[in-house]
Amino acid sequence: MKKASTLLFVLFFSRLLIAQTYTPTPENLEAREWFQDNKFGMFIHWGASSVLGHGEWVMNQRNIRVPEYSRLINIFNPQNFDAQKWVATAKAAGMKYITFITRHHDGFSNWDTKQSEWKITKTPYGKDAFKQLADECHKQGIKIFCYYSLLDWYRSDYQYETGRNGKGTGRTQKSDWESYIRFMKAQLTELLTNYGEISGIWFDGHWDQLDNDTDKKSVSKVNWHYDEIYSLIHKLQPKCLISNNHHLAPIPGEDFQAFEKDLPGHNTTGFGGASISALPLETCETMNDSWGFNITDRNYKSTKQLIQYLVKAAGANANFLLNVGPMPDGTIQSEFTDTLKAIGQWMSQNGETIYGTRGGQIPPKDWGVFTAKGKTVYMHILKKPEEGNFIFISELKEKINKALLFNGKKEVKFKQQPEGTFIYLDGIAFDPNDTILQLELK
Repeated sequence: MKKASTLLFVLFFSRLLIAQTYTPTPENLEAREWFQDNKFGMFIHWGASSVLGHGEWVMNQRNIRVPEYSRLINIFNPQNFDAQKWVATAKAAGMKYITFITRHHDGFSNWDTKQSEWKITKTPYGKDAFKQLADECHKQGIKIFCYYSLLDWYRSDYQYETGRNGKGTGRTQKSDWESYIRFMKAQLTELLTNYGEISGIWFDGHWDQLDNDTDKKSVSKVNWHYDEIYSLIHKLQPKCLISNNHHLAPIPGEDFQAFEKDLPGHNTTGFGGASISALPLETCETMNDSWGFNITDRNYKSTKQLIQYLVKAAGANANFLLNVGPMPDGTIQSEFTDTLKAIGQWMSQNGETIYGTRGGQIPPKDWGVFTAKGKTVYMHILKKPEEGNFIFISELKEKINKALLFNGKKEVKFKQQPEGTFIYLDGIAFDPNDTILQLELK
């Protein structure tokens, strides 16, 4: 018994050492730089669950059993799916990459996987949606990332007995964790070998095997074999970036840190309190309250709200991944496309203050945030300051050569003293979305 325990410890420690020795390749580091420079992406939640019009968690929320849920394969028929339109919509919005749900928690695969019959090519539609989308992204110069669910409410080999969700889907067969790990590796191998360049894998669901996903000390009830899975991904495509929406500090082998519905360092949702790492950062958000198509969700965020979210993310040195949940016929609803078009118009005029910038050098203020590129600092005034006709920035002591109103190029008065910099706002017409000042440093 003691020898067995010792062996298990050695095996676990060996795996930990393998993971901790991960050194990103030059190609990977270049990809991280690209990721940080391009700032804005589209998240797409879509699949068989969209038929029910109640979001992507409907199987779990309504305790739909596997045999009942399986009937969706005969109903899901996205005859109006048009990859060219989807990618063009993202591109016109100023987005530089798309993160697409290849497989969500209901286990449905949006590509022609050979590992399961529960897939889009077995529906009346019969086509590989991911292949069409990946091909179109490559054609239009948009990077493609794959969202991939770690948990599964559908398969019996997933360790559902210890999982926190999917308890009402009627599974009675004993799980087989090693089988499930092999299944995931085989699917990831397909995605990374059959669809051209994949720029990232975005994992989700680790928290299903935690007692409490808000506790930073939570230990998973299962061994996810991340050392093997992450090594497989980096071996197949060295440039491919890995992220894991586990709500914890990054695990060795991950290339960027994801935050869900919260800016880095904030925790309004209850699961966004992970410490901010040195990795590239990304925050994701919905355009209404739902990720997947929800026919009764009318709580749409305004163009102003979303532009300011994008700006605040950039000010926090993070990318903004904005979600759409297309309808079951494959159409992205007009409430989303109209707003995306307006964001794109704003980005076409102001993208210089977002793309290629870095944030975080100066903390956010009550009135707005800062982004910077080289010797240029952009002040994003998201609401008119209450203190009067000036803004005082104690952290900005580097000498300013010139201060301008961005785009208009109107000069702005400033005064620098040992305690900081005063920026005067006299004569400035404030923009309701974002008034941007451009400070040229010496």
